[in-house]
Amino acid sequence: MNLGSQKRLAAEVMGVGIYRINIDPEKIADVSEALTRDDIRDLIRTGAITISQKKGISRGRHRKKVEQKRKGRHKGYARRSGTKNARNPKKRVWIRKIRSLRDELRKMKDEKKIDTPTYRKLYRRAKGNLFHSRRHLREYIEKIQNG
Repeated sequence: MNLGSQKRLAAEVMGVGIYRINIDPEKIADVSEALTRDDIRDLIRTGAITISQKKGISRGRHRKKVEQKRKGRHKGYARRSGTKNARNPKKRVWIRKIRSLRDELRKMKDEKKIDTPTYRKLYRRAKGNLFHSRRHLREYIEKIQNG
């Protein structure tokens, strides 16, 4: 018994693909008599026609790999396609550095560890790329104040 037209109608009514339509083997006779969309809707309501769940792709393997990458695995030279600058642009590095230095300077000024003229001088030196890091900046300030 060919139920192709019924399957097609059911697929159109439900808005799914033909291959997801399942017909109950015990109710094949009822399904074969269905000619209209209303007949198909009634059969869906009674459970003679059902829809199988969509098959997905498991992300388990991907999650595991991401977890390993967080730990620093799978990141060797062979895995890198971009240049050093493409992976970590110089501009981004500079922005990160200058923001942290300016933040440190602002905190020191607010806490009265440095006065305004010193702050301005150090601000300009930070802009001129004199300091490597916050630690370097703090050491420089200690040297100025002590020496």
